[in-house]
Amino acid sequence: MKKIIIILIALTGFVTTLKAQQVLNQYLVTAAKNNPGLKVKFNEYMAAMQVGDQVSTLQDMQLAFGYFIQPVETRVGPQRARISLSQMFPWFGQLKANRSVADETANAKLELFEDAKSKLFYEVKSAYYNLWFTNKAIEITKGNIDLLNMLNKVALAKMEAGLVSSVDQLRVEMELADLKNRLALLKDRLTAQTTAFNNLLNVENDREIVFPDTLPVPGHAITKEAVLDSINALNHQLTALEHEYNSFVNRETASRKQGAPKISLGVDYIFIGKSDNPALDASLNGKDAVLFPKIGITVPIYRKKYKAMVNEAVYRQQATLNKKEDKINLLETLLEKVLAEYKDAGRRYELYLEQRRLAYQALEILRSQYIAGNNNFEEILRMERRLLKYQLELEKARTDKNAAYAFILYLMGK
Repeated sequence: MKKIIIILIALTGFVTTLKAQQVLNQYLVTAAKNNPGLKVKFNEYMAAMQVGDQVSTLQDMQLAFGYFIQPVETRVGPQRARISLSQMFPWFGQLKANRSVADETANAKLELFEDAKSKLFYEVKSAYYNLWFTNKAIEITKGNIDLLNMLNKVALAKMEAGLVSSVDQLRVEMELADLKNRLALLKDRLTAQTTAFNNLLNVENDREIVFPDTLPVPGHAITKEAVLDSINALNHQLTALEHEYNSFVNRETASRKQGAPKISLGVDYIFIGKSDNPALDASLNGKDAVLFPKIGITVPIYRKKYKAMVNEAVYRQQATLNKKEDKINLLETLLEKVLAEYKDAGRRYELYLEQRRLAYQALEILRSQYIAGNNNFEEILRMERRLLKYQLELEKARTDKNAAYAFILYLMGK
């Protein structure tokens, strides 16, 4: 029977955890669909995706038409007009390098979008956990008000029986006033937090928020080394900087090729008029002439511009490497801070779980003694305050541990 009870408790905890996660996941999906800030990042990525086709395509063909005001006489007749068609070709690999620059830039935008989504998910989780804590604090405060109301009835009964003075009842009234004021503050805070949370989801501010009975407490054993490995491999900000660096490497290649010669191929078609020369063969008289091929080469003579473009790309590569190194240091600092918060929340949770149990037992003993006739009412109120504190601190530790774990997942790019 004992094993069955343990199994039932474990299953109940699993179902509660699953339900809480399902509720939160629904809000994450809603935020991903509706949040305007995330849509900005997505549209910036989609815009960057369109650049590749623009820079990897040949220049437009040139079509020119010329009309001879004074026809030029040839042996087959006077030249009346000319049509020229030409196409400029960049140096080998130029278009591929341009495409690589655009693709890497778009990949960087994609990582920034993913980072924005991960950050939004963390913000939604953190806001939801704070909302849950405020809602739970309201429940706990109401429960303590009910407890004080019960003690007030006992104090009134003993006062009417002449066993105690009215001081005990007045003390209860003072404690009740303090708790009711705290309850009003918590309700106002819940309203403000609800508005902020719904704004993250971009839904109506008065939409009701569903809370599970309890939040599961993360029990993952987290090591700094494992998290750092995940950050270096998966963090979206670092990955975006890698793509940014690759784009500047390709831009260096593209700049060098841009300083290479360009080749132009074309064809001219000349319209020939009828000649009045009777000695001209009739089969050749007025016959149009096609001149093919026409080849041109554009040689970049002024090299200073292209050298500056290459140097710019090289300097930007180094700047990106420095930026990535600085970002790694910043992420490691944030990780140290959040790991300390995660461990501290875990210790506080275990501490206040036990403290709450002891305070509840002590309060029950004191209340029984008071009903039996002992005049220890001040100690009852003091223990009631401790119980309220431990209850709130326990749920705050639960909330803080969840929030810290959510931030660790964000740093890991998950």
